[in-house]
Amino acid sequence: MSKLINISEAASIAVHAMVLIARSGEMMNAGQLSVITGFSKNHISKVLNILAREQFLDSERGPKGGFILRKNPEDITLLMVYEVVDGSINQQPCANQCSLCLASGCVFGGFSVLFTNEFRGYLAQSRLSDLMKEKSVELPEKQTILI
Repeated sequence: MSKLINISEAASIAVHAMVLIARSGEMMNAGQLSVITGFSKNHISKVLNILAREQFLDSERGPKGGFILRKNPEDITLLMVYEVVDGSINQQPCANQCSLCLASGCVFGGFSVLFTNEFRGYLAQSRLSDLMKEKSVELPEKQTILI
């Protein structure tokens, strides 16, 4: 089934991981995040390393290691996290600029620009701190993590 908006897996991992790490207030590793989200541990590791390199997370190696927020959740918008992984969201009219659209206006009625602007606006106004309500998740090892 086709989706109107396609969010890359990497961007989805980045946003979900940042929210989960912010909620936990403790170090979380890729294995824990993989169990909770269902994403591949390897892909999560790659995304977490990008977020660490861009100064959003601190990381610690080793069996007790993991990732923890480096910045205050109040200072991090979902847009910042999204754009670290996928780049800037284009707010310009359709990039195709085909002759049909140039002659008669966008055949999609300009909705792609409208949806893009709405989505970008939501990400820009949503902060990690807005999404930090605690919720309990049961891990397979019988550990409970507050996220």
